[in-house]
Amino acid sequence: MNEPTNESLSEKLAVDEIAVGKKYETTFLNNPVRESGYRFRATHLDGRRAPKVVLSDDIRIVPGKPCLVSVTEIQKPGRNDRGAIIVELLKVLDFKLEGVYLDPVISRKLQILLDSGLNILLDGPQGCGKTVLARSIAQALGMEFVFFNCGAVIDPADFLATIQIRASSSGSPVTDFVKTDVLIALEDALKHPSRRYLVFLDEFNRCQESARNALMPALDSTRKVYHPIENRFVPVGDNVQFIAAVNRGSEFSATFGIDAAQLDRFAPLQMDYLPPLEEIKLLGRKHPELSKSIIQIVVAIANRLRTMQELSAGLSVRATDEVCVYLKHPLLENEQVHHLDEILKSSFCGRYNGRWNDSSSDAGMAWSVIKNALKDVSKLKIGE
Repeated sequence: MNEPTNESLSEKLAVDEIAVGKKYETTFLNNPVRESGYRFRATHLDGRRAPKVVLSDDIRIVPGKPCLVSVTEIQKPGRNDRGAIIVELLKVLDFKLEGVYLDPVISRKLQILLDSGLNILLDGPQGCGKTVLARSIAQALGMEFVFFNCGAVIDPADFLATIQIRASSSGSPVTDFVKTDVLIALEDALKHPSRRYLVFLDEFNRCQESARNALMPALDSTRKVYHPIENRFVPVGDNVQFIAAVNRGSEFSATFGIDAAQLDRFAPLQMDYLPPLEEIKLLGRKHPELSKSIIQIVVAIANRLRTMQELSAGLSVRATDEVCVYLKHPLLENEQVHHLDEILKSSFCGRYNGRWNDSSSDAGMAWSVIKNALKDVSKLKIGE
């Protein structure tokens, strides 16, 4: 099976594209190779993998925060397996993640946790951007992104390997252990200590506590995990960082509690939906075909629903994005506002329990709010 790769990262830079004096944006982390003489190292320049490790010893560098640097030296340019790119810091840039909004306080906390290598638990309503945030972190820091959905885990071993039955050449069934992406990444991290891996455990509380216990030694100072195929414990490299995401609340079915011991293995970060103005900006960049006014209407109605205590669940950003997909389609050209009520009926009401025409259900309550809002769209103001 192929090595895990970061889907978001573009191709690798060539050595001849690097020149002394050229400026790049990069993000440094603490250098684990102390004997190199450099405190900080990076793997990417302008979002592309560098042909050699990028090193600096400037004490002004803040690990996990983007920097603008200038190349001062290229060591051993003719060697593919040796050398380094030495840079000097020009200035520290604001921490930013493309396509993601972060509250400034959360952003600073996130930088600290990423620099410290602590496991992070993203806790927030469905569709608030937890997965997008994790992918963006991996891209910004040049980490290999490994996605794993915990909802499919039944047995503790399922985190690392699954049992598959296939037909042999003779036609009789054969049982095989198949490594998961998590195990592949852990093995690969030991082979390539210069690379960094971000393992994202989505829907972490959709598997039973007994199954999650299999990961406990990997998440604490023990830093090891049981290899079900080789019947031994293997170490978890320091270049592996875990981020888990959970949805907690009575509105979520098929979820299990997370006990204090498991929670204590993570540093929790509370997330929420984007502020309306930020959501308008995000949707505007993603759907430039739509006018700002129609996006404002969609977000304003979504915000009303999200702030209703009577509704048992929130409304994800995927819902507003879906509405925009409908509205910009050529089939609805010049008829966007005319069809808006039907689009909201399916994309918004369809995400709540019950039916839109049942006023006693969540979907019916949502439809009532939508109808009232559409009676006079001129009164829809962002932040209501």
